[in-house]
Amino acid sequence: MVRRLQLLMPGVGVAILLAGFATALGHAVPVVGAPVFAIVGGVTVSLLRPVPAAVRPGLGFASKAVLQGSIVVLGTALSFRQVVTTGSASVPIMIGSLAIALVGAALIGRLMGIGRDLRTLIGVGTAICGASAIAATDAVISATEADVSYSIATIFTFNIAAVLTFPSLGHILGMTPHGFGQWAGTAINDMSSVVAAGSVFGHGAASTAIVVKLTRTLMIIPITLGISFWRSRQGPVGPDEAPRRSLGAHVLGTFPVFIVWFLVAVSLNTVGLIPQSWHPGLSVLAQFMIATALAAIGLSTKMTDIRRTGMRPLALGGVLWVLVGTASLCLQSLSGGVR
Repeated sequence: MVRRLQLLMPGVGVAILLAGFATALGHAVPVVGAPVFAIVGGVTVSLLRPVPAAVRPGLGFASKAVLQGSIVVLGTALSFRQVVTTGSASVPIMIGSLAIALVGAALIGRLMGIGRDLRTLIGVGTAICGASAIAATDAVISATEADVSYSIATIFTFNIAAVLTFPSLGHILGMTPHGFGQWAGTAINDMSSVVAAGSVFGHGAASTAIVVKLTRTLMIIPITLGISFWRSRQGPVGPDEAPRRSLGAHVLGTFPVFIVWFLVAVSLNTVGLIPQSWHPGLSVLAQFMIATALAAIGLSTKMTDIRRTGMRPLALGGVLWVLVGTASLCLQSLSGGVR
């Protein structure tokens, strides 16, 4: 345990330090907000000087575990009624955007001459939850390391674009925090970017966006199992491919465990075990954890990976990003939920 703490502390410390600067800037310029300053600051630092290997383990921990922890903390201000109502209301919009992303990736990716595995990974990453969905899908299709790296770099590029553009677009469209939260939760690729965009738009937007995004994240399991079944019908695993896991092992391996802790936090608040007086402090803690995670993500950016991706995968990711964002907004408008 002590050895692990020693391994993680340098990277976590750097992320916390940058998050502190970002939070101060966010208070000074609230229209931009700490999450944007954190991720842009991290990317800027990584461009000026690649981070040393010694801090990378801590950055990896902060970008994942700290982000998931922030979502659990945000759950302490929600009730089960809010979660069920918000999550169920987003399902029709979510299904429509998922279908557009997956079908669009298959058809447009083929027209662009992008390989089957790469277009599948980009489609799933756009449709569900970015890098997590890519990793889960890779477990059942055994894609090459290059395809996994290219797809993650593509998704990451548009994650940053979403954080920088969605809040402004939401304000231009006159969306309410609830309406923006639904849009962000169904249209932005990765959980980190959903949390960041919702936090910049407003606290109410962040809560809605997280619940919608968590509902969407659960689609990892049926989608990857469906891909696994489809691939298995196309022939046996090749000699150079890793053996695929059993159905039960895959379900257990792909289920986002932090969702359980989120529901525990919601349960504690629903039954009144979390005093109302704690909510402001917990909200501040969650926002700082979000800034810390986004600083770590920015610091971990490898621009060489993004440049190496090439134009075609980036173009496919861009087309899908626009299609999903537009479709989500249109479906929300048809359901009367944009505002």
